[in-house]
Amino acid sequence: MSRLLPALILSVVMAAAFCACSNSLKPNGETAASSPTPAGVPKTTSESVVKISVKSVEIPAGGVADATVHVTVQTGYHVNSNPPTYPYLKATELHMADTDGISLKSVFYPKPLVRKFAFAEKPLHVYEGETSLTVTLKAAPTAKKGQHPIPAKLSIQACDEQVCYPPGSKDIVIPVLIK
Repeated sequence: MSRLLPALILSVVMAAAFCACSNSLKPNGETAASSPTPAGVPKTTSESVVKISVKSVEIPAGGVADATVHVTVQTGYHVNSNPPTYPYLKATELHMADTDGISLKSVFYPKPLVRKFAFAEKPLHVYEGETSLTVTLKAAPTAKKGQHPIPAKLSIQACDEQVCYPPGSKDIVIPVLIK
């Protein structure tokens, strides 16, 4: 019996530690804030701390032009760069399907900031504050002249100094004028 007691104590301690740790992990391994959100206080999400604006771009039929997507990350938060530091982190990434004879040729992601956070072993590549993506669009020669609201989506994962929030996405519209 005396030999089983240390093993039993170790099992109980490990089970208690597992239960305590599992409350802060989601099934997919992402971390979540450990304290509940008080009533009336909005829940922090990746989408809630990022604002996006896009200026109209003019493209001649058969031509190419750059659109600028301005991303503003709320103070105290950051989003992962593209590419992210680790493959398991969700990169900031623009997605756009070909629409109305307009296609995505390329996306230029800005140079990231390199910051050290308590939750990461090595410094991370991130975007904070205001940053811009350059989106090169191509209009087919047959693209119809006039205004075209081109839908796109920006995938993001926001973090603060202690926790990363589940990845999310923001719907955006790139206003394109075909001349």
